[in-house]
Amino acid sequence: MNINEELLKYNFSRETFAKLQEFAGILEEWNAKMNLVSKNSMSDLWPRHIMDSLQLIKYLPESFDTLVDIGSGAGFPALILAIALAEKKPNVRLKLVESITKKTVYLNDVAQRLNLKNVEVLNTRVENAVFKDVDVVTARAVASLDVLLSYQYKIGGKNTIGLYLKGKSHQEEIDKAAKDWTFDFEKKANIYSEDGVILKISGLRRKK
Repeated sequence: MNINEELLKYNFSRETFAKLQEFAGILEEWNAKMNLVSKNSMSDLWPRHIMDSLQLIKYLPESFDTLVDIGSGAGFPALILAIALAEKKPNVRLKLVESITKKTVYLNDVAQRLNLKNVEVLNTRVENAVFKDVDVVTARAVASLDVLLSYQYKIGGKNTIGLYLKGKSHQEEIDKAAKDWTFDFEKKANIYSEDGVILKISGLRRKK
């Protein structure tokens, strides 16, 4: 896979390309100090993490104001989306929820060094956070779908959509979540993961 050709499909400016490259350098620097991503996956950083996150751009609403990312960790997908949206949709605000303090230090460092004014990092658990008018909820490798839906229900409204990167057990997660929740979903192929999918959740309602 030619990453440069993949990136060209997004029609980004040179500045955005440069920020994605700078992000990769900052992550490598921090990963030497703390285990943000596995060392084995660093050799595949661009397809496995950066491009994997970036593809969510295609499924975001045409117009929205607020995105909440649950369990932001190493910044996937939230920091990658923040870099992309700073150019494409500069008015969108991203709130990154991360309960581990040392990871929030890293997330804030990236946001500051890349001048990501659209990012706010919250050092808390999503259960304890209070949000208003959340348009989009994202998560990657954080929790099972039923748990994510409980978070989406808590912090979102009837028009909130969820975009969740899931692996090969996604159908089992959908079936389990359907026992307690009613929702519409679209299943999109993850072009950077053979077994992966992107689940776009809308119309979320709790079963009585």
